[in-house]
Amino acid sequence: MDYNQFLSGVETFVRGYFQDHEDQMHPYHNLWHTENVVKAATEIANHFQLEERRFFIVVCAAWFHDLGYFIDQHNHEAEGAALARSFLNENGVEGAVIDKIAGCILATKLPQRPHGLLEEIVCDADLYHLGTEAFWETNKLMRREVEMLSGNTISGTQWRQSTISLLESHHYWTDYCRLALNDTKEANLKRLKARQRDKERELARKERRKGKQGVESTREDKQRGEEIKKKKNQGGDAMNGGMNQPRPNGKSSRKRPDRGIETMFRLTSSNNQRLSDMADNKAHILVTVNSIILSAVISLLMRKLDSNPHLAIPTYMILTVSVLTIIFSILATRPSITNGTFTMDDIKNKSVNLLFFGNFYKMSLEDYTTGMLSMMDDRDYLYGSLIKDIYGQGTVVARKYRLLRIAYNIFMYGLIVSVVAFILSTYL
Repeated sequence: MDYNQFLSGVETFVRGYFQDHEDQMHPYHNLWHTENVVKAATEIANHFQLEERRFFIVVCAAWFHDLGYFIDQHNHEAEGAALARSFLNENGVEGAVIDKIAGCILATKLPQRPHGLLEEIVCDADLYHLGTEAFWETNKLMRREVEMLSGNTISGTQWRQSTISLLESHHYWTDYCRLALNDTKEANLKRLKARQRDKERELARKERRKGKQGVESTREDKQRGEEIKKKKNQGGDAMNGGMNQPRPNGKSSRKRPDRGIETMFRLTSSNNQRLSDMADNKAHILVTVNSIILSAVISLLMRKLDSNPHLAIPTYMILTVSVLTIIFSILATRPSITNGTFTMDDIKNKSVNLLFFGNFYKMSLEDYTTGMLSMMDDRDYLYGSLIKDIYGQGTVVARKYRLLRIAYNIFMYGLIVSVVAFILSTYL
């Protein structure tokens, strides 16, 4: 059987099935999702250079894996496997191949328990999006689908917690996906947890504010009663004096941190951290790619320079490019730490930022607690430290991206020049 040709028939059948059954109740588990899983399965299968029969098993399973949603959403893996068996039997596919395709589909049931490389590939393709930037959009679609099918509204807090649990329990099975997707998946998880913490803190603040407002309202009512009584007893002079009295809650209102300022600090810090994580990921990619190039050049080309001396110059050029790229990528992510100490004079002069670990990691807990309490009691010192912290984050991010730009320029232009040099050395 020509498996590659038969895959066209599988695709035609699945597309037709979606066209006949798809509805508005499945904004996520639809043809778009299936096409993405097929694309991911093809990418992973090509990485492992699967021969034709095994490649067919993986891609065919990817096409059929979610068709069962239109029959029984709670048991869709088994229904999808049954549809695949029926179609493949009718078209004369051998039983051993059908069994493996059904096994790949059933392996996608959560929690995933794949056996063998083919099932691992299909499982990783099904949840490929968890390790990409597309995760945020697909997560919204999945929440909408669950709400529509269940008829219940799910709060953002509940959905984030369930998604966090999924990401924490999930792991990619193939080495390819672990290398390509784990970093972004961890970044998505950190970002999701940060959002959850922010929402929980906001809810806690609202609850505290409600309690304080109740207490303050009672106190203000009591003070108003006393003022009215004084005005009655003292006449006009008391009334004029009352107009010059400070508001009972005026002092605490001026000291209370403004929510808009707090939000600005939180968002700016989160954005800087996100940019820093992106820079680290880019540097990791450059180091990985150039390490592979170095390994290939050293193991393959260096041995043949004696018999091919004309390749010496371009070989050394590409080695130099890869080494320089790796050096600048490492410099972009190499941490720098300060002395980790401060003095009480620094606290009095408000010259130390206690929000950055590099300024206190060698200090005792007692000294650090004293410093933090002093900072929290001084609004100007607190906000000043937040400003210094954000400024410090910004300078670090700027340094990372400056070095990364150099690394990418070296890699891009150096690779072009090296390839041209190889071509010229070969044909001239």
